[in-house]
Amino acid sequence: MQPNRRLIQFAAAFALFALPAAAAEPVTAGPRAGLPEAALSAGIARMASHRAAYRLDLGEARNSGIGAVRGAMVFDIADACEGWATRQRMTMTVTDREGQEIETVSDYATYEAKDNSSLRFSLTQSTQGAVSQRVSGEASLQPDGSGTVRFSEPAGQEETLPPGTLLPMRHTVLAVEAARAGRRILAAPLFDGTTDEGAQDTTTVVTAWTAGAPNPRFPLLDGQAAGQMRIAFFERGAAASGGASQPEYEVGLRYFDNGVADEIVMDFGDFSVTGQALELTPLPGGC
Repeated sequence: MQPNRRLIQFAAAFALFALPAAAAEPVTAGPRAGLPEAALSAGIARMASHRAAYRLDLGEARNSGIGAVRGAMVFDIADACEGWATRQRMTMTVTDREGQEIETVSDYATYEAKDNSSLRFSLTQSTQGAVSQRVSGEASLQPDGSGTVRFSEPAGQEETLPPGTLLPMRHTVLAVEAARAGRRILAAPLFDGTTDEGAQDTTTVVTAWTAGAPNPRFPLLDGQAAGQMRIAFFERGAAASGGASQPEYEVGLRYFDNGVADEIVMDFGDFSVTGQALELTPLPGGC
């Protein structure tokens, strides 16, 4: 039994949005997605520095042969003035129906410029106590979203990013602001540095929106409106080249207006993993 590498990839692409019910026209790719500068600036300011700790459990096993999943994920995001500093640590044990266990541990960190111009990233993944993957490097983007990724691990590797590429937090901001403007779909290539490949195509769809309500358990969410949404991740260019249009994996979340999520469902087709927030606390940040 091998752990699904997409669990690690998802854990990093952890940033999206909320939505009011509205028209179904998509927000097309682009570093600003047609939003005015004032809306973009407001969305950037709205993102909350915080620590989120989640319990991970098996959702649906389907025909995967998986009997149980247990684990934890801690996600930190801090406003670092001109950028966002994030770190995500995840430990997960997958047990098959014969009782065999595989433990996977990942440590992923980024620094993303708020103007979508650069991303420094580092990922170390271990399986059964031995390092199984290292990815690190820096992506540099032009104003139109095109750019280049230069990897330090694997050393010397480079990948080209297509126009319209979004970095993780820019994707979050655009999705929130597009939703607030009455749109339900965001389609764009996304690069997060969780593999030694380039950008993935993504489509994000919002299915529900709820007005803010009291939240005595998590003051960070008190009075915050929230949206249910689902993000589909595709191999880059698969649809355009006549390939399968089925996503490689999908992620469902409940995201609040300040960029904080309290519920996660990671769906890999043959099985899914759920995440429930156990801790949501503010972190210091800003200039």
